[in-house]
Amino acid sequence: MTTTVPDDATIGTDPRRVRHPAAPGRHDLSEAGDPPRVTVVGAGIAGLAAATGLAERGVTVDLVERENYLGGRVGGWSERLGDGTGVGMNRGFHAFFRQYYNLRKLLSRSDPGLRRLRPVEDYPLIDADGRRDTFRGLPRTPPWNALAFAMRSPTFRLRDLTRLDPRAAAPLVAVSVPEIYTLLDDCDAETFLHRVRFPDAARHLAFDVFSRSFFAHPRHMSAAELAAMFHIYFLGSSEGLIFDVAEDNFDVGLWEPLREYLTAGQLPGTVKIHTGVTVSGVDRHDGGFRLRDTTGAAFDSDAVVLATDIGGLREIVARSPDLGDPEWRARIAGLRTAPPFLVHRLWLDRPVRADRPAFVATGGLSPLDNVSVLDRYERQAADWARRHGGSVLELHAYAVAAQTDTPPADLRGALLARLHRLYPETRRATIVGETTVWRQDCPRFAPGDFAGRPGVRTPDPHLVLAGDGIRIDLPVALMERAATTGWTAANALLSRWGAAGHALQTVPTQGRSWILRTFANRRAQP
Repeated sequence: MTTTVPDDATIGTDPRRVRHPAAPGRHDLSEAGDPPRVTVVGAGIAGLAAATGLAERGVTVDLVERENYLGGRVGGWSERLGDGTGVGMNRGFHAFFRQYYNLRKLLSRSDPGLRRLRPVEDYPLIDADGRRDTFRGLPRTPPWNALAFAMRSPTFRLRDLTRLDPRAAAPLVAVSVPEIYTLLDDCDAETFLHRVRFPDAARHLAFDVFSRSFFAHPRHMSAAELAAMFHIYFLGSSEGLIFDVAEDNFDVGLWEPLREYLTAGQLPGTVKIHTGVTVSGVDRHDGGFRLRDTTGAAFDSDAVVLATDIGGLREIVARSPDLGDPEWRARIAGLRTAPPFLVHRLWLDRPVRADRPAFVATGGLSPLDNVSVLDRYERQAADWARRHGGSVLELHAYAVAAQTDTPPADLRGALLARLHRLYPETRRATIVGETTVWRQDCPRFAPGDFAGRPGVRTPDPHLVLAGDGIRIDLPVALMERAATTGWTAANALLSRWGAAGHALQTVPTQGRSWILRTFANRRAQP
């Protein structure tokens, strides 16, 4: 008896969402005996999606992960505070938007009703002058959602609308993916917004906050990525700007249930998960592949999915001279990461005010980019706060200018000073425990990067890539790009063996209003 796979059609409510059909074929390659064997390197979202897609079609999968936990940059683990108390830890707040259809498809495999996610009703944006924007109560249908946001924003006045340059702004409402990259990828987001004549205060409070979600300052971010983001989150979807969060630390709430789904022996294929194992190289071997790891062990397979972060991908390819051709290898070598970021988590001996939101994003308050009150939504944090009469907070600093292996010495103090200004009650709190995550492993989306970014398919039909830094010509971003490339990588291999693929869903691939597209395209004409 095999596991019943949830109906993907139940994921999402927007009637204009686009279904990308799967290739037809066999649903169980194991029925004929001796199914293909695939090694998936990296057990983040992309690797987990690829492994799931393959195993559900009867493929034998070795899933290899260098960390001791699943989830990659959305992984969770346990740490101990100074008093010996065990606490959950991860790399920081993640928003599971309703239009992340392919990520939600993956999570639904072990949580069909997605009950392990809970909604965040609002996430205010606050700037250095105390102005506050909110997403609460916005209409769900584009373009009225974006218009209502602008009209009630304290930083966007009616006369600002009349000052916008319609010709320069046309790409924001006439987005078409991937054509937007040909049009705007050579321009940086800050320059583009100046051309549009977008008001500075509103830009800081809206676009800057979103651009820094890509771990980039607007002057170092592609304008095409900014326009695509505006489409995905504002004008392309009626799923709304309100998102869900995991109700528990990511290991408990997301990935251990998915591990059980993959390894319980109820799928057509089998998945063996190897954590704490680093792949050092990949060789062509007897018509297939042999992967070497740092322990001296090897994995033999018919095909390979490389679903690592950018640094890991560069290292593996550099140590694997059999892979690809010179042009493809140069693309991999040319990939770069975004600036480093910091997550600083605090366990305080007293609660913050009851009206503090679960999550607030900041603009113009460098180095602080957002504050999360974890005990508002995460079970382990809530349990600790209840037992100790305190609170658990998380401070983020994205796109930190320093290029060092450790955070700048003054960064902690600067973050705490910003926290005390925003939440004055924390000045009197004693820090019972604190942990810091400092990483530089997120992909860069700088101007001009798109043309050189490698796609899912490679010169070798049995070697595919997946991850949020991999090119895919669909309107997806961040965690959803990782999930979408993972499913797509599985589909690419399954098609080689005559197996059925997995359908995908996205927001519309172009601006959903033909009236706005027509108007914008006319204004864009010279």
